[in-house]
Amino acid sequence: MAESYFDTEDITKEYDSRIVKRILSYLRSYRHLIVITICALFISTMGELLIPVLLQRIIDDAIMAGNISSLVKGCAFYFTLLILVFVFTFIQTWTSNLMTQRVMKDIRISLFTKTLSQSTGYLSRHPVGRIVTRLTSDVQTMDEFFTTVLVAFIKDIAVMTGVLITMFVLSPQMAFTVLIILPPVLVVTLISRIKARDAFRRQRTASSKVYSYLAERLAGMQIVQLFRQEKKSLGEFKESNKELLDANLGEMYVFATFRPIVEWFSTLTVAVVIVVGSKMLLSHSISLGVLIAFISLVQMFFHPVTDIAEKYTMLQSAMAGGEKVFKLMDTNEQIPEPECDTACKNEIQGHIEFDNVRFAYKEGEDVLKGLSFTVRQGEMSAIAGYTGAGKTTIINVLTRLWDIESGEIRLDGIPVKNIPLKQLRTLIMPVTQDITLFSGSIEENISLGLDLSMEEITEAARMVHAHEFISSLPLGYKTELSERAVNISTGQRQLISFARVIAHNPRVVILDEATSSIDTETERLIQLGIKKVLAGRTSIIIAHRLSTIKDADRIFVLSKGCLVEEGSHDELIAHDGIYSGLYRLQYED
Repeated sequence: MAESYFDTEDITKEYDSRIVKRILSYLRSYRHLIVITICALFISTMGELLIPVLLQRIIDDAIMAGNISSLVKGCAFYFTLLILVFVFTFIQTWTSNLMTQRVMKDIRISLFTKTLSQSTGYLSRHPVGRIVTRLTSDVQTMDEFFTTVLVAFIKDIAVMTGVLITMFVLSPQMAFTVLIILPPVLVVTLISRIKARDAFRRQRTASSKVYSYLAERLAGMQIVQLFRQEKKSLGEFKESNKELLDANLGEMYVFATFRPIVEWFSTLTVAVVIVVGSKMLLSHSISLGVLIAFISLVQMFFHPVTDIAEKYTMLQSAMAGGEKVFKLMDTNEQIPEPECDTACKNEIQGHIEFDNVRFAYKEGEDVLKGLSFTVRQGEMSAIAGYTGAGKTTIINVLTRLWDIESGEIRLDGIPVKNIPLKQLRTLIMPVTQDITLFSGSIEENISLGLDLSMEEITEAARMVHAHEFISSLPLGYKTELSERAVNISTGQRQLISFARVIAHNPRVVILDEATSSIDTETERLIQLGIKKVLAGRTSIIIAHRLSTIKDADRIFVLSKGCLVEEGSHDELIAHDGIYSGLYRLQYED
């Protein structure tokens, strides 16, 4: 469960230049924002570096010299510089975040567009939880790479470089004194990076276990309660949660140790600067302003050291998220479109042919085994058989949610693989047993992408006898459906889904257990509507409840992926084969 939904594999690459280059490639469309961000970053950084230098000038040229005029000018320039730093820091922060949010929008749209075009086979192998994680949290880690890691890293490097240059300009001897302290700091930073990497991996694995356990138990909470497993589940969750707590504390321990050590080195360096600088001040080698400026520059230097080390975990997370996002984006398991879309110049009437069709969801495990049958235009056919016979698979291959292994499926003599997918799925529409309605109004769920008038929507609902219950709702067709439409009954959801198909006016309608959860009275009303609606259309009804297919023109009986019987209801009963056996099991004592 954890591996399927949350990917607990260790992160082996701490930094991957290919991923970084690809992330940065999304910035090409926002070059103007990059220029503004870099200019603002440069100006604000230069302003920050000028502050200690200006402070040195004020002390040496104004305070020590007793020049009040220079002091006033220096203070005015000092506050002007502070305002300048504030303004350009704001501009840099605003433009970098604006650029990042637009890039994240582009990545999410690209990723969702790619997911929409993937085949059902691909989607069936990748759980919803994994794909949602790619579109949300993994993209969010890339967001942090831009906003928190990249810009901060550039500024930190610029500040550290600028501080060292400024130190050498003010006093080379004092600058070399500060450099003596740097090797131990670099060693501590390296050790902290390794510890942070290991802590991050433990925290990621532990959090994945907690998330997967919660997803499994919350989805099956009814079973937990019915079998009185609350106490056991709580104990197991406490154990996983304790592991996550220990991992989080371990990560906190690394940073709680590293930051004070760096602060200690910073204080030590300041102390060394004060001691060495005081001796040089007494020997008139440097001025008091230079000494105070060095103290300020040392503190300014060590802040980026701490910041870079703490951004390391975010960099790791961004590498992991980017790798998974781009892996999904590079996957190409689409149902191939025909090379040209001129196959259907004439209007399709709905004549369906299966010619020696073979298909397997898994290689070597055929579901359809050389299946051949014909559904004539305008005919109401039905498909029956035991569970696993391949009935629902017929819908999947007819609408090309899956492509067949061999054989051919034709619509009015045209192979379905030569019909554009958009056109094919407009011509053929199923009503499945697993009803999917979206959050939104009933009106939107019936029209679902079509620009239909209220009269057309109402007429579609009337034809399946859904208008009566919709009109009884306080807001009628404007009633908002909640997530999974749980605020209406199962039968009402099926009525709406049926109205949706009718509103789209396909040439072929497939009913797959479409009345399996509807009470007898509602089913009777739908059967009356079906006769009117399906007149002139080709229809295929798939049902375990044989009462729903007794009036079909022809019934095809499948067994283990093969067609074993064909005929009307009366003919199949008289034949006394598989269909007759199914009928007796359901309706005879």
